[in-house]
Amino acid sequence: MSILLFPGQGAQKIGMARDIANAYPAAREVLEQIDARLETSLSDVMWHGPEAELQQTHNTQPAILAHSVAVLAVVQSHLGEVVAAAGHSLGEYSAYVAAGALDAADAAFLVRCRGSLMFEAGRQRPGAMAAVLGLDATAVAAACATASADAREVVVPANFNGPDQTVISGDPAAVARAGALCQAAGAKRVLPLKVSGAFHSPLMQPAVGGLRAALQATAFGTPGFPIMANASAELVHTTDDAVDSLTAQVTAPVRWVESMRRLADAHPSARWLEIGPGSTLSGLLKRIVPGVSCTPLGTVGEVEKWLAQ
Repeated sequence: MSILLFPGQGAQKIGMARDIANAYPAAREVLEQIDARLETSLSDVMWHGPEAELQQTHNTQPAILAHSVAVLAVVQSHLGEVVAAAGHSLGEYSAYVAAGALDAADAAFLVRCRGSLMFEAGRQRPGAMAAVLGLDATAVAAACATASADAREVVVPANFNGPDQTVISGDPAAVARAGALCQAAGAKRVLPLKVSGAFHSPLMQPAVGGLRAALQATAFGTPGFPIMANASAELVHTTDDAVDSLTAQVTAPVRWVESMRRLADAHPSARWLEIGPGSTLSGLLKRIVPGVSCTPLGTVGEVEKWLAQ
């Protein structure tokens, strides 16, 4: 049995998914369907750039999804029984594609809409994000609470990525204050992130209504297997819960550590596969659940090696 993981923003790079598309007609067909749905050549941006265009949120988010579902089209018939899936932030949409609840092209359209809405929310109220390394999540949350004490500026934990890796998000001055407090509390590093807004924070509230409307206007089926929700760290089984979960995650933190531990506890003998660009989630899993390994499937070499086994 398999557990599938799907990456979020950060793994994008020029040339992404090009080798998969060249090697496998199924992957190429999915990318062509996404280009048609978006009425633009996203694949050309993915393969040729320019870099500045790929890094724009409304391109980055569907590009990550497109790479993931292109690989999925190649490996899906070889997965055997899938007991659950999870995706980091926008990767949750890829998970619903894998579960048969969402068409790949529709998912890309939704993710582009999501990216545009988040960008606009960031334009209305500029925000910042920073990765805090080497400090436990409780201490990070305490620093955020202290830095947000006057309520005019807010900073919150946004991504619980690892036992000692938490991303914070909010108003720039509050993020800076929280970062300084984290360093004073013993954090090894606080790294500012290049983002267009304070994702997974209350600053994204202006994006919520438009995203919910887009989700409700999209054909959603019942997932063929449960999806672990970022916002609740609970398994989603129904269409209504899927829409609620995907809406909530815009302003809620990504509870990745809790999600991975719950899946590992429920399925101790499952094999784990990371489907899409990069191997970030595979690396995080090793730190969250020692002794559990995950196989990245994002390039032709990785896919062919796995299929041969």
